[in-house]
Amino acid sequence: MDMKSPEKKLGIKERYRYLTRDLAWEPSYRSHEEIYPYLTYEGIKIHDWDKWEDPFRLTMDAYWKYQGEKERKFYAIIDAHAQNNGHLNITDARYLSALKIFLQAISPGEYAAHKGFARVGREFSGAGTQVACQMQALDEIRHAQTQIHALSNYNKYYNGFHAFSEQRDRIWYTSVARSFFDDAMSAGPFEFMIAIGFSFEYVLTNLLFVPFMSGAAYNGDMATVTFGFSAQSDEARHMTLGLECIKFMLEQDPDNLPIVQRWIDKWFWRGFRVLGLVSTMMDYMLPKRVMSWREAFEIYGVQNGGALFRDLELYGIRPPKGWADAGKAIDHMSHQFMLGLYQWRFGTAFHSWIPSDEDMTWLSAKYPDSFDRYYRPRWEHIKRAEAEGRPFKNFGLAKLCQCCQLPCVFTEPDDPTLLCHRQTTYKGQIYHFCSDGCQDVFEHEPEKYVQAWLPMPQLFQEPVNGDLGAWMNWAHLADGQDNGEFPGSADQVNFDRWRGLATRND
Repeated sequence: MDMKSPEKKLGIKERYRYLTRDLAWEPSYRSHEEIYPYLTYEGIKIHDWDKWEDPFRLTMDAYWKYQGEKERKFYAIIDAHAQNNGHLNITDARYLSALKIFLQAISPGEYAAHKGFARVGREFSGAGTQVACQMQALDEIRHAQTQIHALSNYNKYYNGFHAFSEQRDRIWYTSVARSFFDDAMSAGPFEFMIAIGFSFEYVLTNLLFVPFMSGAAYNGDMATVTFGFSAQSDEARHMTLGLECIKFMLEQDPDNLPIVQRWIDKWFWRGFRVLGLVSTMMDYMLPKRVMSWREAFEIYGVQNGGALFRDLELYGIRPPKGWADAGKAIDHMSHQFMLGLYQWRFGTAFHSWIPSDEDMTWLSAKYPDSFDRYYRPRWEHIKRAEAEGRPFKNFGLAKLCQCCQLPCVFTEPDDPTLLCHRQTTYKGQIYHFCSDGCQDVFEHEPEKYVQAWLPMPQLFQEPVNGDLGAWMNWAHLADGQDNGEFPGSADQVNFDRWRGLATRND
């Protein structure tokens, strides 16, 4: 009697191919160019969309099951955090400043990325990229929702959380993140994939969701840790998608190489400037620190990034143009940014403060080649001025970079004593920049950046009309509101009172 041999079990790759084989078809009553009008205008040439490989090969039923399990765990922890007054378990109210920056700058960016992926998923003609972009769009909106939900509990007790969506569009220090995403969302589909998949996910996410979330755990904030690690498993998939897209473009046609290289140059520098916020959060706003910004960049930037560029070197890609300047800036960026936040602290939705002697000892140990020489003297001078009743506040308007939209507070790569300033003239107008990297980005496509909405010029437009008080009201920062020096802030007083550290007379 003949015995039937069992049918060979399909592997994951073959099974995924069968499950998704009918997702792509050739149009019959409209041309390919009519349906996908944005595939060619960036100059990228794709010859075979079937060559796209999705490393994760998730189907939608598996995706919903996977995400649903994470949601159940996340909301269980968040509910327990709220019911057990988890906001009192943080180390100190200074830590809340980092959360406010995160909510104002990063969470709206997650929402913007969701809209961008929903768009580019429609603009790509390959079924693999369409499915991957659809899943990432869902991931990004989930991240925005879980972050807002997790931090909403702090809004019950502390200032500065209530108007994050308006402040994201109106306050000067959040303009850097807003301009990054506006730039990405107004780009073509292939550039968007590099802007988000490479710059936001690989450059920014590694340095935010791993070391900063560890810092959140170290400071007793289990709500932030929960949404951070719930998102991090998605971020690993997002980074893989971005890098797969880069390799896919490079493998399709040699003419794609210079275009992709230019985008990597641009978006590395744009992402690095957004990291200025992250560097300050890590070095100055965590009462208990896991590692310095410098140490985090060495691990997740230099080592991981170096490995990435060695991998891409096989395709002809070199490290980004600003790679060397970024390496020189890591000893200085967080200090320069915090000094800027402190001198303009009346125009922020969080508190800033002079680092304590203990803080400066830690910074000195972590930055032995820069802090004591360049930044301790400045903080000591500011501390003396404050003690003498001369608060160090800068009521002048900062000169903003036309590209990254940060104040020009950064120094020359090879001279930390000299402010870096570049300018260029376009159609009779002078435009200012904080670095060579930002100037290069502008000069390649000036028509895009001359339209930039800058917070400082907005002071002289309606509804503000040059009135600082009107601007603060418009930005949901009431004139005279408690935005000043941190030790006596309302957040700190409330925090101390609730923890029983202050008397009734306080």
